[in-house]
Amino acid sequence: MALNYIWSGFFLVGFLAAVLQWLFLGDTDIFKRIIDGTFETARMGVMDIALPLAGVMTLWLGIMNIGEKAGIIGWLAKVIAPFFSRIFPEIPKDHPATGHMVMNFSANLLGLDNAATPFGLKAMESLQTLNPNKEEATNAQIMFLVLHTSGLTLIPLAIMAQRSILGAADPSDIFIPCMIATYVATMVGIITVSIKQRINLLNRVVLGWMGGMTSAIVAMIWYFTQYLTKQEIELVSKVVSNLVLISVIAIFIIGALRKKVNVYDAFIEGAKGGIQTSITVIPYLVGMLVAISVIRNAGVFNFLMSGMNWFFANLGINTDFVPALPTAMMKPLSGSGSKAMMIDAMNTYGVDSFVGRLACVFQGSADTTFYIVALYFGSVGIRKTRYAITAGLIADLAGVITAVFVAYVFFH
Repeated sequence: MALNYIWSGFFLVGFLAAVLQWLFLGDTDIFKRIIDGTFETARMGVMDIALPLAGVMTLWLGIMNIGEKAGIIGWLAKVIAPFFSRIFPEIPKDHPATGHMVMNFSANLLGLDNAATPFGLKAMESLQTLNPNKEEATNAQIMFLVLHTSGLTLIPLAIMAQRSILGAADPSDIFIPCMIATYVATMVGIITVSIKQRINLLNRVVLGWMGGMTSAIVAMIWYFTQYLTKQEIELVSKVVSNLVLISVIAIFIIGALRKKVNVYDAFIEGAKGGIQTSITVIPYLVGMLVAISVIRNAGVFNFLMSGMNWFFANLGINTDFVPALPTAMMKPLSGSGSKAMMIDAMNTYGVDSFVGRLACVFQGSADTTFYIVALYFGSVGIRKTRYAITAGLIADLAGVITAVFVAYVFFH
């Protein structure tokens, strides 16, 4: 029901904004921009997202099936089971969904979006097998989706690469701020959903795992800043993330061969679902992307920016961060849109400016909540999202607020 109102609201708010600009500002091209945007976005949703996704899904679902046949997915599920059994109490012990979620989170941690999506869709499909009401999201599905939308990424490789392309003096200087912001967003996401689902986080196992993850992140930050140069940080990030990915493929194949599995047949068996999954998500994906396009092309963001600048200025708060906000506002709606906003901020204000760097931290502090809801829930036919979007946006907001604070500390 929430998604119904949000989707309708995007169109109606966009329409109202367009009419007001036509009547009071004399903008006679506004309606053409909106309609042209809907056609282009619909095309992009199918040709640039769904069809390329089919290829990636075909590859990684095949690889995933090899990992399952090798028993490695099951082994991962057993390793993480003590922690997951507390925050996902509905999932039975040793259920394959646990292993699929671990693979998704691992790919996200390394900034490997192309691999994370197939793993995540497979995890959602596994969770759907436990769903008694196939059109309504379960507690476990909501927890998984919110953790995913909080965008926990240790290595923002794509952002560092873009900064390098634009000539940043130190492309990796946003590494630590991004890590801090996305980690806070993830913790807030866990806490928000746990409160709603009445999950006790003051548990020895949960505190142990969360404390261990926090310690590991702090240790990595300390090591990177104390022992590596800026160039070495960027190099290590690039090598490690891709090395891990090819290692996963190799380990899955070796494990399957040891069990005398016909690896190629296992790959083909798993890969067959890639095309079907991509076709299934097209209506959900196009519907959400077109709605986002309407509100963007109607200039709603420009009005919000002006209002925020006025609001913070009247409160006596430094408004240097406001020009970077379009990236933060676009991020929950569209990954490509927020990337475009980030690049525009770097080009307009300078790649090494406060605004340019903050836009990069915004880009790395959360994930595309509405896109992920449409993609993941749409892939299994869930229409009732319950509080998933609300919890995801709360996590996003926490990441944005943290990004502003750490940017002032590091760059202002």
